[in-house]
Amino acid sequence: MDVSFQDMTFYTAQEVAEKLMMNRQVIVRKMQNGEMKAFKIGKEWRVEEQDLQDWLDKQSNRRPRLGEDEMILKNFFRDGRLVSIPAKRKKRLVVLKRMLEVFEQRQVYTELEVNKILRQFDDDVATIRRLMVDNGLMFRSEGKYMRKT
Repeated sequence: MDVSFQDMTFYTAQEVAEKLMMNRQVIVRKMQNGEMKAFKIGKEWRVEEQDLQDWLDKQSNRRPRLGEDEMILKNFFRDGRLVSIPAKRKKRLVVLKRMLEVFEQRQVYTELEVNKILRQFDDDVATIRRLMVDNGLMFRSEGKYMRKT
């Protein structure tokens, strides 16, 4: 995209300081040391609008927040392995549902197949298998398992 000089908007250090409610000298120092991309034209520093926006984006303390489930998963999994089984039911369900995702819907699994799949998360496959059935995430009948939808 070709942008002409006429389409660009420049702000002086004073204008930036006013917009950001900061001291002008603080803004000038940021421009002088290269922290904020700016140009010195004559005696005045100027910053292009997009460069100012880019700088603001980098400085922002607005970080994308992880959702509650993502935080739970982050706390209970390390490198894809289960660190521990949550004591609280709500957290335990989030963890179990994450492990359940690897099972295909309407696929019947033997106990050995379930164990093999669950072992990628934790070695205590019997406990996890039992928790999945007890929490209504899987059916178990005659040694066969199937994921509930």
